[in-house]
Formats: sequence, structure tokens, C-alpha cells
Amino acid sequence: MLTKKQMQLLEFIDTRMRKDGVPPSFDEMKEALDLRSKSGIHRLITALEERGFIRRLAHRARAIEIVKLPEALGGEPTAPTVAGFTPRVIDGDRPNTPPPAAAMDVSVDAVSLPMMGKIAAGVPIEAVQDHDRGVSVPSMMLSGHGNHYALEVKGDSMIDAGINSGDIVVIQETSAVRDGDIVVAMVEGYETTLKTFRKMGDRVALEAANTAYETRILPADQVEVQGKLVGLIRSY
Repeated sequence: MLTKKQMQLLEFIDTRMRKDGVPPSFDEMKEALDLRSKSGIHRLITALEERGFIRRLAHRARAIEIVKLPEALGGEPTAPTVAGFTPRVIDGDRPNTPPPAAAMDVSVDAVSLPMMGKIAAGVPIEAVQDHDRGVSVPSMMLSGHGNHYALEVKGDSMIDAGINSGDIVVIQETSAVRDGDIVVAMVEGYETTLKTFRKMGDRVALEAANTAYETRILPADQVEVQGKLVGLIRSY
């Protein structure tokens, strides 16, 4: 599923290429989407490329080609993806009407995880420890390797990855992550944040999933990865 801005940009590029035979410039894209800077366009282009809708051609100016279009723009139906990650979501706080016995899956075991506090999906904040709380999650949500814990999300910088303020994220405790993983990162020894991780030589990029936020690029020795996202719990 594309965000509203991603859909608008893809439609704008497609319309211009059909009309003029060449894609619009970054300045034209920025003006068309009413964004404050071209960095937001860069992130949208990267997201569209990661989802397979466009392709950037090397060594050519303004070299973008449309690979496919979503169904809403006349393309074939596509399976929804979010930056390489599809959260496994549990909906909570439903009405207290039990499901029919035949529909209940008694094989699903629950595991209690420590609630380690709040984490920022926005401007990094200090982690708030709260070891007295816990949360129950299905065992199938866990990765099966290492320790796991839970954190409450505060902020909206990851909303385009399906992570809202107030959600509970399930984290596998690990420092071994790959580009594109959504991670818990400690910045400069005291700020903790939830962002998409990318390695850039001796630097690390912590990417938001909201065009209102800039990507933070930091020396690798200032970023300590403390875990990666493996599940999400949402209450309504």
C-alpha cells in the first residue's frame, strides 16, 4: 500500500512521462507535492523504488522509469508492502464477546514480555524504564532467537510504516541487523529512537517513515543498535 504522497508523486511522474516523454525534475516534483525541501522527494523516490514501482537509471540525468502502477492508477493489483517490513499486528480492546469454540485456536501460546518503557518515533527522547509492567503476546510473534521486550511508541515519524503513536512494538534484542530493518537505536549514548536502519560506510542513516522528518546521518560509533522490530500490538 502506498501513502498518499507516494501515490501523488507516482501519478505526477507517470502523467508527465506520458505527456512529455521525460520525467519531471526534482524541483517540479517538490512544487507539485507542496513539499518544503527536495529531501522529501528523495525519500519518496527511494520508497517507490524499494516497492518496485519505479527504477532509477545510473549515469543519466532525470533518469526515472515507471516499472508498474498500482491498481488505483490503472495497474495490476499488488500485494501491500512497507519498506520491506510487514508488521504482524494484534488488535486489542475488542468487545468481550468470546468467539465460537470451533473458531478458537487453543494451540496459540501467550508469552509475557517486560514493558521497558516508551520510545520515540519522532525526535529522539531518553528511554523511560518501567520494568514493573508487562505485556502478553502470542509466541508465534517472537523470532525464536534471543530475548524480546516491548516498548510503547510515542510520536508519528513511523506512521508510513504502519506504526502509530500508542502502539506497542515487540523488539528482538540484537545488534545484528540489515539495511531496511526497523530498529531501536541509542544515539550518542542516551537518546533512544525507533527508525529504519541503513549503513553508509562509516556512517549510519536513521530514516523516518514520514516525509515531515529528516533522515539523521550519524557516525557509526554514535549509534548503538539495541534490537529490531518483530511485531506490533495495537489497541482501538
